[in-house]
Amino acid sequence: MVTRKLPIGIQDFERLITENYTYVDKTEYVYNLAKSGLPYFLSRPRRFGKSLFLSTLRCYFEGKKELFKGLKIEELERDDPDAWQKYPVFYFDFNRDEYKRAVALEDVLTSHLEKWEIEYGVDPGKRSLAARFQNLVVKAVETTGRNAVVLVDEYDKPLLEVGDSERLEHNKAVFKGFFSTLKSYDRYLKFVFLTGVTKFSKVSIFSDLNQLNDISLDHAFSGICGVTQSELEMNFEPEIDALAEAQGIDREECLGELKRMYDGYHFSYNSEGVYNPFSLINSFAKKEFGMYWFATGTPTFLIEKLKASNFDAKSFTGDDYYEEESSLTDYRIESTNPIPLFYQTGYLTIKGYDKEFRSYALGYPNDEVKYGFLKSLAPYYLCAEEEPNPLDVRSFVLDIRKGNTDGIRDRFTALFARIPYPSDEKIIENNFQNVIYIVFMLLGQYTKAEVHSSKGRADCIVETDDFVYIFEFKKDKTAEEALKQIEDMGYDKPYAADERQLIKIGVNFDSENRTVDGWVVG
Repeated sequence: MVTRKLPIGIQDFERLITENYTYVDKTEYVYNLAKSGLPYFLSRPRRFGKSLFLSTLRCYFEGKKELFKGLKIEELERDDPDAWQKYPVFYFDFNRDEYKRAVALEDVLTSHLEKWEIEYGVDPGKRSLAARFQNLVVKAVETTGRNAVVLVDEYDKPLLEVGDSERLEHNKAVFKGFFSTLKSYDRYLKFVFLTGVTKFSKVSIFSDLNQLNDISLDHAFSGICGVTQSELEMNFEPEIDALAEAQGIDREECLGELKRMYDGYHFSYNSEGVYNPFSLINSFAKKEFGMYWFATGTPTFLIEKLKASNFDAKSFTGDDYYEEESSLTDYRIESTNPIPLFYQTGYLTIKGYDKEFRSYALGYPNDEVKYGFLKSLAPYYLCAEEEPNPLDVRSFVLDIRKGNTDGIRDRFTALFARIPYPSDEKIIENNFQNVIYIVFMLLGQYTKAEVHSSKGRADCIVETDDFVYIFEFKKDKTAEEALKQIEDMGYDKPYAADERQLIKIGVNFDSENRTVDGWVVG
């Protein structure tokens, strides 16, 4: 029985080490960053270990050598006489508040400053927040004789979760005034490191720091957060064996399922895959292959961006959707394109790279994200926020496994009846196709389902142990035309020698009445 402590929700390095939680050693990254002395920015999805890494940096610069015993950095620092010196550290944590209320950002900044003013014996007087911070940096350097370290965790939360554009502009202005210190007082600074989910292209925290090194897409730092395959097998061997035993599978099958569910994140075009650490350790703790990262909730700002974009879900039928590098690294609040935000928040990841155009191919990293993302999209395309939800995947799958074509017809009729009916014909067409795409992709979690957009292949093919379904969907034509296309184009020929029962289904959707008005089984 595995009794090791797994760090679920533990973001404090000192607590993790002193209370003997399992730790994946990332201290070589700490060493390489700290020795360069440059200011850095790192973007990673939520719950990916950014806060823990920043806490590790904090302990390193506070000279807490005892916490790093047996870790890689202890060996790297062995011959350096200047190692493990204590520096004044200013650690800003923007995770801890709700930013929709007025002056929430100022309150968070004030609480940080008050703590340090007590520590260094500084009178705040009637200075502005920026002036108080500048005064603290100078005082800390004079008191300790060493330059200061500034660590900023989740800088973008006060910008992403503000609720309206007016408060967003207010918080951007607060940041502009406050963090101008990082540029004008550069001679007092030893090291600067900022983390966030997104990089706002017009926030002065970046434009003011001309030398800020964004390492979010650097190959050398692709494994700085998350868990690589070698780290998984080296650090979690007893947990892997225990999970395999609980699931009644062997070790290799267990590793394969872990990879399918939680691996596949790439933060440079030529990097190895990285596992989501939050999902991984939850899977080990609960001994189930669950959707743990998705259970923490889809960020509100992402849903709002989705609603405003008329997002085409079927764009991701393969790994051939490309975005330019600049789109992935800089987020423009006024942009209606949600794809860069989906990448930065972890719903899409890098699958390939076109060197000629410096563009990245994007796709779902793994099954947890793929099916969780599709389930989160379903309510917006199916207008199914309220019960009863017509997309009952379990019943849909059971009908397909039984060959119940009448039941399948009734479910599609109910789904298509939910499609929004705007005046824009293009939106009707887009939503019609997205309903088909989302349904079959979700069915693909339990059956072999394929969705095709090429005219040379059927719209959808679903395979079970006993049946092969070939679907062709038409809009404002006839079901007979759809079925004839299956036969004329020979979509069924690859299954001519298949022993399973072949079912060909032609479907027509009447956009004016928003209903399935034709369903022919051949």
